[in-house]
Amino acid sequence: MKITPYRIKKGIKYFKHYGAKAFFNRLRDKLEPDQVPYGPWFEKYRASEEELARQRRQSRKLPCRPLISVVVPCYRTPEKYLVEMMDSVRNQSYENWQLCLMDATPSCEVEEIVQKFCESHQEKRIYYQRLKENLGISENTNAGLKAARGEWIGFLDHDDLLAPEAFYEITALINREPEVEVIYSDEDQVEETRQGLKHKKPHFKPDFSPDLLCSNNYITHFLCVKNTVLKKTGGFRKEFDGAQDYDFILRCTELAKKTGHVPRVLYHWRVHSNSTADNPLSKTYAYEAGQRALQEHLARTGRKGEVMQLPHFGFYRVKYAVEGTPLVSILIPNKDQAAVLRRCIDSIQKSSYQNYEIIIIENNSTEPEIFAYYQELLGEQPFSQDSCREGKLPGGQRVRIVVWDSGFNYSAINNFGASYADGSYLILLNNDIEIITESWIEELLGNCQRPGVGITGARLYYPDNTIQHAGIVVGIDGIAANMFPGLPRGREGYYHKAAIQLNYSAVTAACLMVSREVFEELHGLEEELTVAFNDLDFCLRAGKAGYLVVYDPFAEAYHYESKTRGAEDTEEKLRRFGDEIEFIRIRWIDLLKQGDPYYNPNFSLKKCNYALKP
Repeated sequence: MKITPYRIKKGIKYFKHYGAKAFFNRLRDKLEPDQVPYGPWFEKYRASEEELARQRRQSRKLPCRPLISVVVPCYRTPEKYLVEMMDSVRNQSYENWQLCLMDATPSCEVEEIVQKFCESHQEKRIYYQRLKENLGISENTNAGLKAARGEWIGFLDHDDLLAPEAFYEITALINREPEVEVIYSDEDQVEETRQGLKHKKPHFKPDFSPDLLCSNNYITHFLCVKNTVLKKTGGFRKEFDGAQDYDFILRCTELAKKTGHVPRVLYHWRVHSNSTADNPLSKTYAYEAGQRALQEHLARTGRKGEVMQLPHFGFYRVKYAVEGTPLVSILIPNKDQAAVLRRCIDSIQKSSYQNYEIIIIENNSTEPEIFAYYQELLGEQPFSQDSCREGKLPGGQRVRIVVWDSGFNYSAINNFGASYADGSYLILLNNDIEIITESWIEELLGNCQRPGVGITGARLYYPDNTIQHAGIVVGIDGIAANMFPGLPRGREGYYHKAAIQLNYSAVTAACLMVSREVFEELHGLEEELTVAFNDLDFCLRAGKAGYLVVYDPFAEAYHYESKTRGAEDTEEKLRRFGDEIEFIRIRWIDLLKQGDPYYNPNFSLKKCNYALKP
């Protein structure tokens, strides 16, 4: 990394904002290697014996020390797996727990293993029950719920493992955030090798993301639910066997005051030939059950949409229905570049949704070609620099051309354009966008009409068919960055996140939709941010106001990347860019310090592809 006066100045400002510790962490991020293998990473960050001893001491001082009951349905569990599972619970640094083993094995083999284990360890916290018959995974688990005495109930498969700090981390979160009623953690997979257990395929998760949960049961393990919430659900439903956990999680998160997340690997999903982890085809029926569970979730929460399975097992697409045919106003700032604007508007005219208007905000153009194109759009009405002029597209949609004669200020230009809009929904669209998906307006609109959703953004590509935008994460490169830049179209990234709908803290204003109501509530874009980060700030303010920001990969477009603005290559532009960075740091300092809730803190703040942080 080359040291320059600009970088020195930038570093001093960063040091003042965040302090020495964050400054040196950021410097380490800048110097991190290209790829961090998970095995050594896990060994580096797993809880040490010293840390576990500290947790044992600390757990006894916690104000709230709930009993955690863990329910485990058993069926012909191999002795090695069963003993290792029980050991993983017995070795917890938090000691107030109960393990409920519900055994549907027709023989006595599991019972004898458990009895021998409890006698050898003098363990009285393990409750074993032999079930009269095997009623399936849901009913067997429900039997365990009846036996569970805990204020919190956790769930563990009979051949999986818990990290020794699992119960402590869950209890620590309960003490920090008493309103939390559902908690989940990160997880990984383990398999037997000659060298012992090998840890692989970590699943580092965001904090609660309702849209991600409707795309995939990302919560899975380790799940703990407050007993008061669990009782309201009625437990597991056997008609969803195979996806009973997905159905259960959807219902629990609907009822919980708050869903919490521990960003640590607390659960190890064992991989062997019969496990779903290793062989997804072993439970194809489960994905159909998941589809039904998700469809019922939509019905319970009052949302109209069609659930479809995606090619990757266990992943879904919810196509939300559009209510009515509201007018959508498309705002396009423009300066010169007639061919670029023509390509953009030609692509809009291929849209399957027809009730829209286009508002072009003209900003100091000088090229005769653009004025000729304006006149073509207006028809007989002559273009004027003094007032709004209107024309009609071949499909009958209105085109308005309004003039912003001040200097370039992306925020002010869009706010000005919005004042001429008649639509109940606004699309902010760069002039260098070319729409790919004919149903893009319906895609964005179906999401924006959902209660609680504030902003919806699209998946954008460079002209070479690599990703330009697939959501924005706060904190990367010091402020924020687009995810998956350069990923080839058709590739889906970490746990398919480039290709499924989920929540982010922000999306790009190169192509986003917002309702007029939300736009006005937020007072539009921040005009102090003339070029950069105005979309970031707008989305963050929407999130602070309680709205979700949705990334919808099924609305796709090419983005030719700010052609009308030029490069950030003059001293004036670099100074302005630095001032806008400073504005964001001051306004959003708490978020920048705490970290993006939709981005796991174990990920790199240097890379944009969900790479591990060293």
